[in-house]
Amino acid sequence: MRLSGYLYRYFSWCLQVQACDPKTGKLVPPPLAFDVLAEIEQKLPGFPIVLHGSSSVPQDEVDTINKYGGNLPDAVGIPEEQLRKASKSAVCKINIDSDSRLAMTAAIRKYLAEHPDHFDPRQYLKPARENMKKMYIHKIKEVLGSDGKLAE
Repeated sequence: MRLSGYLYRYFSWCLQVQACDPKTGKLVPPPLAFDVLAEIEQKLPGFPIVLHGSSSVPQDEVDTINKYGGNLPDAVGIPEEQLRKASKSAVCKINIDSDSRLAMTAAIRKYLAEHPDHFDPRQYLKPARENMKKMYIHKIKEVLGSDGKLAE
């Protein structure tokens, strides 16, 4: 199979319609295409792969945002167990920026709701940074498998 075949299959996979969980009514992301990833690894050994748009969209952060005035009813992401599996393959980078922004936004919304008289960014950004730090520590240690690999 030529690389163009991979691209065709990749784009075909990207255009799949998301399904809803019949029990909760929430959107369910399509699974990562591990079969395509395995074929790429076989045909292009050592080729570095980046997963774009791979935030897991932690529902506790989404719930906090929604509780304090946000409106993200259909926010879903890639399940952490799939990201964990992908991190053990040729995937060398997993983009999780949305998780970071959700963690920060949740902490800021909560802080400002609980302290309506505060306006100094130094006050509300401190818990926001701590929440982001907590999220990154979790991802590094429990999901991405990159704990202790800085020197490698």
